[in-house]
Amino acid sequence: MSLLMMWIAGVLALALAWWFFRRPTPTATASPHVAVQRVSTPAPKASPPTAAPAQVPTLREPVAPVQEPLPASLSEFRWLGAQDMEPAHRDTLLTAVRGIPKPPRSMQKLLSPDFVARAGSAELSDLVMGEPLIAAKILSTVNAPIYGLHTPVTNIGQAVTFLGMNTVRSICLQYMLAEAFKPKLAEAQRSFDAIWKASAIASELCVRLAKALNLPDQGTLSTQVVLSFVGQLATASLIPMSGLEKWLDRGRLERARLEQELLGLNATEIGGLLMKSWELPEELVNDVSGVGRQLVTPFMSTDPKRAPRFALGYLCARLGERLALGQLESLEGYSSQQDGGVDTYHLRASLSHPALAKLDQALASPELQATVDQMLGRVAAEA
Repeated sequence: MSLLMMWIAGVLALALAWWFFRRPTPTATASPHVAVQRVSTPAPKASPPTAAPAQVPTLREPVAPVQEPLPASLSEFRWLGAQDMEPAHRDTLLTAVRGIPKPPRSMQKLLSPDFVARAGSAELSDLVMGEPLIAAKILSTVNAPIYGLHTPVTNIGQAVTFLGMNTVRSICLQYMLAEAFKPKLAEAQRSFDAIWKASAIASELCVRLAKALNLPDQGTLSTQVVLSFVGQLATASLIPMSGLEKWLDRGRLERARLEQELLGLNATEIGGLLMKSWELPEELVNDVSGVGRQLVTPFMSTDPKRAPRFALGYLCARLGERLALGQLESLEGYSSQQDGGVDTYHLRASLSHPALAKLDQALASPELQATVDQMLGRVAAEA
């Protein structure tokens, strides 16, 4: 009996040991039948929104300013090029343009890129002295009261010393162009005189403003401003006498519209054709045309490198016209950004370029305003 009891006890002991080793062990993973208590963590506080960094305007990437709506008269105007004309009409206009006498060949040298970039006062003096009539006119102009020289200038070298290369080059260019444009009728003399006066004022403004704004290639820019009047001089030579009087007193946009109606192209495009026939450097002709096209060229469509130069050139040409025609009495109180009107619609946006930030300050310079008054003859009249 004792043996039986011992055998039963052994079996129970083995069963208990087997159960102990086979039982499931607790784990960190809860049974699917047990709810898991989730510990919630507070959501991070939202940080206040930060303003995006301001875009700093650069010379290469100017920021387009906000503008008023495009005037209907400007949006409806179509700027025509030679390629838009009928072949027969284009050939007729080209023949008329080529009939305008060429200026002295020395003008081509004066405008050559190499001469503009490298010539000094001695080279300029030699070039001018090769045209005795032009040299005499330059000396007469330099000794006029406008420049306020205390000592009479007797040679071109002295003129360059007193006035600088850019001013003398511009005066020289104006007189060289005068050889090509002479009115055939006395009635047209008023128009030509007004254009020449506008050209002189615009050139002087450009020389002084470009220097005040520290723009590069100031001599080239003043040259482009003078040449921007070539198209107007050519138009005055070609336009029918019956339309000449009402043409000159109009604004730029209305004038361009009338030019296209009477001649097929506007003055800027006609000037480009004429300068090409004179075999002037192509890049120079394109830049001169670029100045005139600012009338219809949106700010962001202009090459950023040329934008401030084209804008200043167009402004100087426009101011020269208005001052010469009596549409603007002086520069006193003038603000480029407040110069409203369709002719300056695109210009107002272009003048926001960082390189022109100090333009209104330069325009308000007493010295510049006194120069304009002298060019208009007011100082002499008051004296």
